[in-house]
Amino acid sequence: MSPHPYIAIEGAIGVGKTTLARILGETLPAEVLLEVFEENPFLSDFYADRARYAFQTQIFFLLSRYRQQHRVIRQTLGHGHLVSDYLFAKDWLFAHLNLVGDELAMYERVHAILGEQVPTPDLIVYLKASTDTLMQRIAFRDRAYERQMERAYIDDLRRAYEAFFVDYTTAPLLALDTDHLDFVHDPAARAEVVGRVKTALRANSVQLPLPEIGADSESVPALGEGRRLPDFQRFHHVLDNEKGFVADLFFNYICLTEEIGELGRALAQAWIKTDRLLLQVGNRREARERALQAVSPNLQEELADALAYLLKIANDAGIDLESAYLRKMGQNWQRTWDR
Repeated sequence: MSPHPYIAIEGAIGVGKTTLARILGETLPAEVLLEVFEENPFLSDFYADRARYAFQTQIFFLLSRYRQQHRVIRQTLGHGHLVSDYLFAKDWLFAHLNLVGDELAMYERVHAILGEQVPTPDLIVYLKASTDTLMQRIAFRDRAYERQMERAYIDDLRRAYEAFFVDYTTAPLLALDTDHLDFVHDPAARAEVVGRVKTALRANSVQLPLPEIGADSESVPALGEGRRLPDFQRFHHVLDNEKGFVADLFFNYICLTEEIGELGRALAQAWIKTDRLLLQVGNRREARERALQAVSPNLQEELADALAYLLKIANDAGIDLESAYLRKMGQNWQRTWDR
């Protein structure tokens, strides 16, 4: 397995594959591989007359997808993470939806030869949606060559995807129902999706390293197993919904400043206790340790409250706090400061 994860996003037309690929490209971070479907000269004719132009359209897509994935994937994974908005195997799915007879048999022979040379993803994110949702999203983006799409074709395609992935075992699969998960416009939904992808990567032994720091250096501690910030962000999203807590940037900012003030008061108590204990023990280090031990329960509470409001603000702003932190620390690692 490559030390860099390769994620492929799949789902029916209009489900949001390209949008999610770009979101993950920013938050992991990773390079993004997008399908170049506009270059297919038969696409518009295919949607106007599927039976007549199906074979030309499918063969062009097969060769184009193979050329792009065979060239780009291994090259990219040699130095970084990769997110693609399509899986090479999707070509087979579309072919079985559009081709029959000798044309399908010829296609399958070519696909079998080419498919063996394309790397398998470390994780496939399968985006699901109802036919009504797909039709609404297709109409909203209003691509000229998609205006002639028939509802029946989109429904057949949705069913084909469900049948394709129901027993899929070639690679780890994360299925997400997007009917009520608007990661395009809802920051909280976006943070939830990103967090679930990261959790799925960890579950399949793909660890996201510190970016730009040189994680192979002995002086850089490796990230351990267990819960991470995206898990805590998702918890606060659920907690706020369950308890009816306010999800507002500025309200939570005011609460954060109040918690920072409480934290300051707890630290002030530690400083005062240190000076008083110094007179008794005569050793500043011991006095400081005993003072911190005395106020530790209060410090723990205030630090936890401050972290909670940071997580809530990140949720409301649609920010993956872990990725933002790692990106900034990666920049700091490369910087030098005048002492």
